[in-house]
Order: sequence, then structure tokens, then C-alpha cells
Amino acid sequence: MGHTATAEAGSEGLTVKEHRLDNGLRVVLSEDHLTPVAAVCLWYDVGSRHEVEGRTGLAHLFEHLMFQGSGQVQGNGHFELVQGAGGSLNGTTSWERTNYFETMPTHQLELALWLEADRMGSLLVALDQKNLDNQRDVVKNERRQRYDNVPYGTSFEKIFRLAYPEGHPYRHTPIGSMEDLEAASLEDAREFFRTYYAPNNAVLSVVGDIDPEQTLAWVEKYFGSIPAYDGKREPRDGGLPDVIGEQLREVVEENVPARALMAAYRLPEDGTRACDAADLALTILGGGESSRLYNRLVRRDRSAVTAGFGLLRLAGAPSMAWLDVKTSGDVEVPVIEAAVDEELARFAAEGPTAEEMERAQAQLEREWLDRLGTVSGRADELCRFAVLFGDPKLALTAVDRVLEVTADEVQEIAKARLRPDNRAVLVYEPVAGEEGADEEEEAAEATAAATEAAETTDENEESAK
Repeated sequence: MGHTATAEAGSEGLTVKEHRLDNGLRVVLSEDHLTPVAAVCLWYDVGSRHEVEGRTGLAHLFEHLMFQGSGQVQGNGHFELVQGAGGSLNGTTSWERTNYFETMPTHQLELALWLEADRMGSLLVALDQKNLDNQRDVVKNERRQRYDNVPYGTSFEKIFRLAYPEGHPYRHTPIGSMEDLEAASLEDAREFFRTYYAPNNAVLSVVGDIDPEQTLAWVEKYFGSIPAYDGKREPRDGGLPDVIGEQLREVVEENVPARALMAAYRLPEDGTRACDAADLALTILGGGESSRLYNRLVRRDRSAVTAGFGLLRLAGAPSMAWLDVKTSGDVEVPVIEAAVDEELARFAAEGPTAEEMERAQAQLEREWLDRLGTVSGRADELCRFAVLFGDPKLALTAVDRVLEVTADEVQEIAKARLRPDNRAVLVYEPVAGEEGADEEEEAAEATAAATEAAETTDENEESAK
């Protein structure tokens, strides 16, 4: 290995070692001998923000194509080999990255590394018009099933178009449009792969019951000969003013089980202390059944059947606070909106209580521990911090930064950002005769489906076939 830069950091017994191959591939290793399994995670620095107008959806389309064979693996062989060896696998696409991952019994780790290297180095051998057309149809069908034909399914698309201005790289969601998917040519796909699926545009993490020296030797053996590519186009600038400056609004009349108020507030970029403060504010206001909005709207007023307020962290553009409230019975949206604004104004004026801060920080700490407590979760977090912030070791101390945030900082970010002139609002009105029985269950199911579809698009065995 011509160039090996190794760094090590520890947090509560966890270690991280970094290496870089001559072709630019960053390798992050973390030993954990608690269970005889190993997780392999590969993040490519490409997502929907890298796409150009008229060719949206290519990042997500490639998530599918990467499971359709490569130079030495035919058809569905990637799934068959991993699952036949007792492992599990998947892939996801977001605005800022595409990732692929396997969790394997320790003695099958070499297989997972060989498979990932084979498709990084030789996918173009298997990429033909038949594969492209097949997976394009799969993605179009996924769009129908998860977005176009479910209640509130296109809510994230609508609100992103409201919240981000024309031409902004985050204005479209990773699923892409039907028209752009149909227009993508085989040469478009090949050029996309050559540009972004190069070792110097990726981070590979391996976590679990591993021998670091042997693991690194396998990585060098299988990935080391893949050439780098220097023609990557950097994404367009995603920067925006701190606040929108006005309230943007759209009323949607659709076949939905209940009226809904949805809103997106512009927040600081991921990786900043202000973003961590916003996360705490949203957890207190709408993070679960002990939150202020849930207690006010669902428990006390009984004007809503669901009420949540969460954070979509984005590193290359302003993050987004996502408010989602489904009304109860005949309650009108203005009633809900007035109550929400009242709670937000009160929070901005008074700030969080000591008990709320303790509970919110404990909740975020538990979520962090849950992610780092599994080899697959830790591998993903190491890749995330390496790709988005340049340093995988930051994953081990992320929760410390959240616990350092003060109540004053939480109040300050709420006062500055959670206000009516800094939001894009969607109001859903059911078409005539569509309200009725089982609205609570249907609204809750629709909320879960819309949220899952919006955050990332997941590959699975059935959709990959």
C-alpha cells in the first residue's frame, strides 16, 4: 500500500483507524469482538443534489442498478451470495449520498468486500439497455406505490418545491420525476457511474469482529486496482439566507383520510452547534408523545390524531424542521395552526424547562447509543461523518456536542427560526365525502408511509429483481 495514513480515536472503548489507498479510497476500521459479525458500509459522495435539471432520479436509479450484476456476478447474484452466506444487505439514496451495506458472519467478510469491489470496478460490464429499462420500470413502479398512490405520499416533494427556490440543488427529492426517468439514456447512466462511482469518491467502513491487518489486506487486494476518476462535478451551492422572509403556502385537495397541516422551517446546516440546538428544540416540541405539541393537540385539545415535529439534517443546504399534524374529526386546519403558533411563541418567549432539556438530551443520547450500539449502525455513522464532515472520528463524540448545548441556545434558535415568516406550509383538504371512519388509523399509517418515502428510498430484494 503506497500511502497509508492511520489515525486512531477512542470513545467508551470504541476505536477508529483510518487508511487511504493509492486510488483515493478512504478506509475506516473499527474493531468490536462482542459478536462474531462484521458490517461493511460503502458511502459514495453522490445523491440527488448532484443531479442536473432534466436528469433527476439517476442517483436512486443506480441504487437499483448496483444490485443487477457486475463483471463477475450475474443478475441477482449479489443478493444470493450474501444471503446464502448468512448475511443481510441493502442500499439507500438521499440528497447527499448513496450507500450500500452488508452485515456478515465474520468468516464471510472477504466475500462482502469482494462483491462491493466487483461492482465498483466492473458494473459497466453488466450495464446494458435491458438492465436499464428493467430497473427504470421498477423505480417508476416504486414511485407509484410509495409516492403517487398513497395518502400524503408526495407531501415532501411539494414542500421541498415550496421551501427551496427554483434551481436549488435540494428542490427535488431523490425519487426523481417520471419524465426524467423515462428520458434517461444508457449513455447518461454510464457517464453517471464513471463520474461518481470511483474509489476516490467513496468511503468504506468495516466494523465488528475483524482483524484489521487482514481486513486491510483484502481491501487492498480487491479495491486497490480500481482506477480513480478526477472528472467529478461538484454539486451546486446550496446556501440560502437564514430565514425565508415570508410564509409560503399551498392548499392540496386530495383523497386523504384527514385534514393535515404540514410545514417546513429553514434551520442551520448539519454539523453546527445551532443545528444540535434545533434538534433539541424540535424534540421538546414534537418528538414523541411527551412533547408539547402532542400534549396540547392530541391529549388536551383532542383536535389532532397525530402531531410530530422532527429534524431533517442536511449538510450542504439549510436543514429542515418538518411539522406534521393530522386533524381529528371535523376540526379545521386554522384551529390547529393557531394552536401550533401559540405553542411555538410560548416556547420562544419562555424557553425549555430544565426537565424538558434533560429529557430531550436523554432521548437524543439514547438514539445515538442505539446507532453506535450495532456494528451496522456504527459503520454507517463512521461513513456519514467521513463523507459529510471529513472526519469519521466525529461520530464517536457527536452526542457530547448535543449534551453541551444550553437551554438558552435552544430558546435562541426557536425564537430565530420557528416563526411564521420562515416556513413553507401545506394544507391538505380531503375531497368531498372522504372523511369518515378509521381516520386515526389511516392518518397514522399515511404519516409513517410518507415519512419513510421522503427521508430515503430503500433498496430491497423484491424491488431489485
